Amino acid sequence: MQIKARCVVSLIAGIAILAFSGWAGADPPARVARLGYVNGGVSLSPAGENDWDQATINRPLTSGDRLWTDAGARAEIQIGGATVRMNAATSTSILNLDDRIAQLQLTQGMLNVRVRRLDPDQAFEVDTPNLAFTLRKPGEYRITVDPDGNATSIFVRQGQGEINGEGAAYTIDSRQAYRFTGTGLRDYQLIAAPRPDEFDRWASARDGPYDRPSAARYVSPDVVGYQDLDANGSWLDDARYGKAWVPSHVAADWAPYRDGHWAWVDPWGWTWIDDAPWGFAVSHYGRWAHLRDRWGWVPGPVRGRAYYAPALVAFVGGSNFELSLSGGRVGGIAWFPLAPREVYRPAYPVSRGYYQNVNRSNTVISNIVINNTYINKTTNIVYANRQVPGAIVAVPTTTFVQSQPVGRAAQRIPRDRIASGPVATSPAVAPTEKSIRGNAEAGGKPPARVFERQVIARSAPPAAHPGFVAQQQLLAAQPGKPLDEAARKELKPAAAGPAPIVKVLTPSQEGRPTARPAAPATPSAAIAESARGRSDQRGNAAPRGQATAPPMPAAPLRPSPPQPLPVPAPAVPEQRGRPVAVPPPVPTSPQNAQAAPPAAAEARGRPEQRTPEPRIAPPALSPVPAAPPEPRARQAPHPPAAAPSPPAQHPAEPRLAPAHEARPVPPREASPAHAAPPAPIAAPTRPAPPVRQAEPRPPVAAPPARPPQAAPHVQEPRPEAGRPNEHGGDRQKREEENRKPEK
Repeated sequence: MQIKARCVVSLIAGIAILAFSGWAGADPPARVARLGYVNGGVSLSPAGENDWDQATINRPLTSGDRLWTDAGARAEIQIGGATVRMNAATSTSILNLDDRIAQLQLTQGMLNVRVRRLDPDQAFEVDTPNLAFTLRKPGEYRITVDPDGNATSIFVRQGQGEINGEGAAYTIDSRQAYRFTGTGLRDYQLIAAPRPDEFDRWASARDGPYDRPSAARYVSPDVVGYQDLDANGSWLDDARYGKAWVPSHVAADWAPYRDGHWAWVDPWGWTWIDDAPWGFAVSHYGRWAHLRDRWGWVPGPVRGRAYYAPALVAFVGGSNFELSLSGGRVGGIAWFPLAPREVYRPAYPVSRGYYQNVNRSNTVISNIVINNTYINKTTNIVYANRQVPGAIVAVPTTTFVQSQPVGRAAQRIPRDRIASGPVATSPAVAPTEKSIRGNAEAGGKPPARVFERQVIARSAPPAAHPGFVAQQQLLAAQPGKPLDEAARKELKPAAAGPAPIVKVLTPSQEGRPTARPAAPATPSAAIAESARGRSDQRGNAAPRGQATAPPMPAAPLRPSPPQPLPVPAPAVPEQRGRPVAVPPPVPTSPQNAQAAPPAAAEARGRPEQRTPEPRIAPPALSPVPAAPPEPRARQAPHPPAAAPSPPAQHPAEPRLAPAHEARPVPPREASPAHAAPPAPIAAPTRPAPPVRQAEPRPPVAAPPARPPQAAPHVQEPRPEAGRPNEHGGDRQKREEENRKPEK
């Protein structure tokens, strides 16, 4: 009860101070992005700066920050319920990040975005040189911009997205990939869905801790980086605080906020960046408690939005605090972690609502009603962790300001030395250029003019950051306190900063979101364009037969869903003896333009063509005895060249071609027994292509049996007159037997 009373009094005193100084008009965002993974050459350029330095893990990212991955490098950005992964040679910047929207700019490269949770009042937007893509549902998305910035490919593996361009908008569902050029969404291609590659498999492996986290039962889903806790510690029950997380594999004298460095990050000011892979969540949310002989992290309430804080610590010692080093006495800065139920007072200007939320979401505080009455009294607050041995960390001021590693320069301070010293929310030191960029080495720079490309946006981003040089004089006038948003907007950049070039779509330029783009037509010009096989960023040629659509009508667009493409009918054996007109060519579509056989293309150029008759099974009839064969009329050995009459068949069944006539047979030279065979009907003017030639077969005693689908009562077909005799000797023998008089 005594601890509860102290925290309530502290909270009232803090709000009273804010009421006396006036409520701030604009609060900083409650959420932030985290650079959660770095592999290879990954460079960072803070908001408003032109220099590029090597990026470090756990760096907080906010509006205006830019990232670049060199060849072979990868990076991961965590934004609340979403994870953005960057492939090699990718340029990404954060246009806007607040409680309502996460807006990214992609001018080159590939992003793999996994959205696990998207609140109804939040939006996620990716802007490219060709379009603005808004992610509407949780799922998996892959966005690619060509190295020259002329084309954008969108593939929705799961979920749903909305594409906006100049005068057009589409709703894109899963299982279809599109490639857009230009800014009006009129020139596009339906491309094959990319198969999972090495980059996708790496992203899927990184999703493992997100899919099965034990920490999700104890931590708010808004806490960035909670998925790293399960693999680096364990949970235990504490009688005072409930669930607490204890890190593993740390030194015996380890203490929070010791292994890392400080940096100046607008709009929060001095920010702690931890070196441990799991150090982000436990540094910016919750509180630390000393549980007998070890430290445990106590998260805030599971339900409710978690508010980001730059560092949940209290600074002690005052402006006259000094350290004794081998070189003499130097100015120093010391701090210790806040314990559960202890109030955090931001150094940046905030409103009363923000002040209450940032404390209630990060620790357990009883609900209290506070009015606007100013309380003019001083309250002595007893901090629990201030009395713990080793909890206070002190470093020289130069180490603090120049973003140098704290662990190397940390000094042990006796408790009695600063037991009665003042406690502050922020050290009274102004940042330098080194505080903005960090102590990392220079990083690789992206290609020239990559970030100077214009992108299409649906949401207007905030004004560009003025940079540190423009703020330096004002920051030095009030050491340790960042500028509010209104004062920062009035500043002009001291130099030509890297302001993004964004074209925001006006309501008149936005089209009504409709169904996904219809399958494009295939004009000859589009086929010629697709035949050139334009390559994507990874060097894979675009599938042949996929063409750019012709211009679509102006907004509002109502394109119909993609229609099923016509499928060519299967090849059917050709029936001889019936000349017909040449069939019209099958309409060509992007998918079947290359599927047509070469023989079909040549057949259209022949003077005469025969349409194959399908094999039709006879109707199911009652068994009927087969009729006796009709006697053949005697005929001359060489009848005149005329069209033969078809053989007699059962009236209820269609005539079926013999099996040996299933494929066209090229004409042969006459055998010695038939010196002058009749000419074939409508012989082609040129030989058939090689693919339509039949393989030579040895002569047989009799024609092969009819197809299995013919009924038993169909008469045996007789050889047609007027065709070259394939079995001349057998036919002559049968004709001579027919000439003999009947006995």
